Amino acid sequence: MKSRLVIRAGVALAGVALLAACSGPTGTNTQNTQNNSAPATGDLKVAVITHGTAGDAFWSVVKVGAEDAGKQLGVGVTYNSDGDPGAQSKLIDNAVSQKVGGIVVSMANPEALKTSIESAVKAGIPVITINSGGGKSAEFGAMAHVGQEESIAGEEAGKKLKAAGKTKVLCVIHEAGNTGLNQRCDGARTGFGGTVENLQVDISNPTDVEARIKAKLQSDTAVDGVLALNPQVAVNAAAAAKGASSKAQVATFDLNADVVTAIKSGEVLFAVDQQQYQQGYLPIVMLKLFRDNANTLGGGKPVLTGPGFVDKSNVDKVAEYAKNGKR
Repeated sequence: MKSRLVIRAGVALAGVALLAACSGPTGTNTQNTQNNSAPATGDLKVAVITHGTAGDAFWSVVKVGAEDAGKQLGVGVTYNSDGDPGAQSKLIDNAVSQKVGGIVVSMANPEALKTSIESAVKAGIPVITINSGGGKSAEFGAMAHVGQEESIAGEEAGKKLKAAGKTKVLCVIHEAGNTGLNQRCDGARTGFGGTVENLQVDISNPTDVEARIKAKLQSDTAVDGVLALNPQVAVNAAAAAKGASSKAQVATFDLNADVVTAIKSGEVLFAVDQQQYQQGYLPIVMLKLFRDNANTLGGGKPVLTGPGFVDKSNVDKVAEYAKNGKR
């Protein structure tokens, strides 16, 4: 734990030194590729390539973090994303062919991206992985991973649900093939120590998500806790519980303005906050430091951005930042 705190502190100090005054729905539809960034303008060009899709509030915050860092550091940042791992791999290949100075990539499906990431490393392009796939990051040749350890985060969420008196939990997996989501549920099962049942849904169809959760709660009245792994799914789950007249309370991974409101109203118990703004921001700082000063961070271990927890005791502190798209 101490070493992780030192890593976090090192990142914060590095950002201050450089800046002087530094201030989701995910799916697998390849038609939803995002490419909304302004053209890169800095002498260092960084391609940020994630598995999010258009309209995903979670990845919008990652994008804002990366672009904020780019503006403050004079780094040209372009953001592209696709929920389909094959299409995401092609985006990495395109960045390599453009000879960018750095690549930041999320790895929901690491094996599908392995060849492309290794090709980038072979071409001399430093790669930083974010958010998911941290277990394969070093193996593929990436210089660092920025995110949270999903199993640990899941375990802590399970402990909080147990402390809240829950006896049977439904863990809602919203994206097939995303290893990190399964790790969250497995961790929750360990931390909870009781029955945690997985439910597979498709986040690209919110109406169906709500219907499936509602049907499960109606058919199994013993379920008294629902763990969503995405803030939009949390909103759907809260509506489903209300529609089913269920006693189940909802907790979730990740934060947005809707979840903040739901925590305030009591519809959501807590959110596991991995602070995704930092997952966009910190890799740009790290690549800038590496290019300018051959600095690295992490020492081969993940640079952790979570888990933190947001509940009624601290929700007001982060509410204003959620509104402006940075939490």
